[in-house]
Amino acid sequence: MKLHRSFLFIRMTIFSMAVLFFCVPAALFSLPQVSFWIDAETGAAFTGYNDVQIPADTGTRFSLADDLTPDPVWFYRLQAGADMGRHSAFVLYAPLLVESTGTTSESIEFYGEPFAAGDNLTGTFKFNSYRFTYAYTFVQQPQFLLAAGLTGKIRDAYIKLEEDDSGVSKKRSNVGVVPLIHLKAQWFISPQFSLLLEGDGLAAPQGRAEDFLVAGVYAPRPDMELRLGYRILEGGSDGGGSVYTFSMFHYATMGIRWKF
Repeated sequence: MKLHRSFLFIRMTIFSMAVLFFCVPAALFSLPQVSFWIDAETGAAFTGYNDVQIPADTGTRFSLADDLTPDPVWFYRLQAGADMGRHSAFVLYAPLLVESTGTTSESIEFYGEPFAAGDNLTGTFKFNSYRFTYAYTFVQQPQFLLAAGLTGKIRDAYIKLEEDDSGVSKKRSNVGVVPLIHLKAQWFISPQFSLLLEGDGLAAPQGRAEDFLVAGVYAPRPDMELRLGYRILEGGSDGGGSVYTFSMFHYATMGIRWKF
């Protein structure tokens, strides 16, 4: 059953990527009145939970948030896109690198390497995301906007555990392509002020991924938007005997978007 689900998930991924990267761009290039925008977001990211077990069947399950102490990190995210009537297409680069340090009261078996209790450890969690999104605006009114679409996400991630004194370390890397559903809802309180809910997410037998922003938006002029809000990044994978990892991160964000 697990093998059948894996093949089904792979076929869905390939089909979604084909739609995104071949069919959608062909339709977009035929549309007139294209307007472009760039977007920058930054702020602080805090670890909610970050549970790891590699391999999932023989390794030790431990927490990079509870057994070790993670540091808050300053983050940034960059976007660029185009709006064509009710159609939108954009790309996103969202890197994340969090380090956790400390000692554990019990030994850890991580990716075939034993780490003794009391060792000074550094755990590194990297989760870089590259995305291409197509969205269609279904509702476009003066007070409300609703859009939905598809996102193709490339995940470039690794988890590393290192013993600080000896330098012994093990790292488990992962690069993969994941299809996500994109949603956007925006309530316009006035021409200058609005509330925004936007993000990507999807759940499958192999795991889940959610990345959503809730923000207040202020538009001091037609070609600029400023926002302040909260972002949640959550998800992970339970890949049978290979990897178990689930994490949640909370973001305090501020961003700016220029339209031209």
